[in-house]
Amino acid sequence: MTIRFDGVTFAYPGSGENVFENLSFSVDTEWKTGLIGRNGRGKTTLLRLMAGEFEGEYSGSIRRPAGAELFPCPVREEDMPALDALEELCGAEEWRLRRELSALGLRGETLSLPFSALSGGERTRALLAAMFLREGRFLLIDEPTNHLDGEAKAAIAAYLKQKRGFLLVSHDREFLDECVDHILAVNRSDVEVQAGNYSSWRENADRRERFEREKNEKLRAEIGRLKDSARRTAGWSARTEAEKFGVRDSGLKADRGYVGHKAAKLMKTSKVIEARKLRAAEEKSALLKNLEESGSLKIFPLEFYRDRLLEVKDFVALRGGVPVSPPLSFSIFAGDRVALNGKNGSGKSSVLHAILGREAYLGSLEKPPQLKISFAEQEARPSGTPAEYARACGVDAALFFSVLARLGFSGKDFSADLSEASEGQKKKAVLARSLSERAHLYVWDEPLNFIDVLSRVQIEELILEFRPTLLFVEHDGAFRKNVATRTVEL
Repeated sequence: MTIRFDGVTFAYPGSGENVFENLSFSVDTEWKTGLIGRNGRGKTTLLRLMAGEFEGEYSGSIRRPAGAELFPCPVREEDMPALDALEELCGAEEWRLRRELSALGLRGETLSLPFSALSGGERTRALLAAMFLREGRFLLIDEPTNHLDGEAKAAIAAYLKQKRGFLLVSHDREFLDECVDHILAVNRSDVEVQAGNYSSWRENADRRERFEREKNEKLRAEIGRLKDSARRTAGWSARTEAEKFGVRDSGLKADRGYVGHKAAKLMKTSKVIEARKLRAAEEKSALLKNLEESGSLKIFPLEFYRDRLLEVKDFVALRGGVPVSPPLSFSIFAGDRVALNGKNGSGKSSVLHAILGREAYLGSLEKPPQLKISFAEQEARPSGTPAEYARACGVDAALFFSVLARLGFSGKDFSADLSEASEGQKKKAVLARSLSERAHLYVWDEPLNFIDVLSRVQIEELILEFRPTLLFVEHDGAFRKNVATRTVEL
């Protein structure tokens, strides 16, 4: 079976702008396909179209299997024991369900709890197991790993690797490399399908970009030469035409037949050059259509008056007076990029909040009062237009807009209310606000949730170039590995 789009154009009702225009591609349902693209490019909308939503609201045709189904799906009664809720959802025998759940690392005692009592990671794994057990289904899986720790992501990746076919939206490079064999990329001007995982797609995209940039430079130079040649030929033609009526600086009359022939030949040459110039220009305009001309990001950290910015000893974060983290001891010096790493529920976010003074703690914390900290919170809830949000946060609007533009915000995004934006765009606004603040220490709590792969790479490159002092929690293993100078395990 295949999912096939032929000339599909779609816009949300009441919107004056198309999400997709004349979109055509096909994907085999036997493939393990990863769907990637910038935030705001319509990946979730694409899944919804594949699932059969918006019938009659698009032009073109969509062919899809009858069992295409969005993940996650709702549970009818969340207060039911998890095992009962999942059995009702998938209709499979208990032994089959337990086998699937075991493959995803869910213990038997977990299944006796109400479904509502499961953690986010446990819910994701439980629903994956149940939905894969439903007969005749092709799963359209939308970002299943947000907020999940490395162990949970590894379990899901290993599970998906054993399955026959699905379509998966994810921004995690390592996760995609582990479990997909095809990539469906939503580019600036088209959609492309390619065999392989994310790394092979990225390598091919980089190679194509280098080739197109080199060819673009050659064509640019050729067009310049052709323009100069065309101007010279036009000048020669004009002078030769004048010579029909006499030779300059001579009292002799020219052979008008010869001069006319020469002028016609020069005119023909001029037209050939012009045609070549137009062909070169058309070829040049066809290049670079999918390059993400986003530019590099910048950050302007402040220098502190001493090397050591912060120190904790036997530090335990509290919530409601109850310890929620193990005792920690570490220091942060200028230029350090310290990652807090641990399983979901180990207290990483609580440690950050306690250091910031938002939660109580036990032990000692040395944090000079002059230390300026910029915090990017895990839950992104910006509101108002970007201009209104920048004004409310007291950041430089020009710098804030520049960062947003480089992270993929388009013209329409700058006039829209951020509270109605996608989760990825909301998170970018929070990060852009932090990047626009001048601080001694940047504290980021899962900054990359919902953010597309290209933007993740941009942020990674920013940190490696400008080397701000950073304390962060992030479950993207590639980002943590490339950015952190030190990891504190909880």
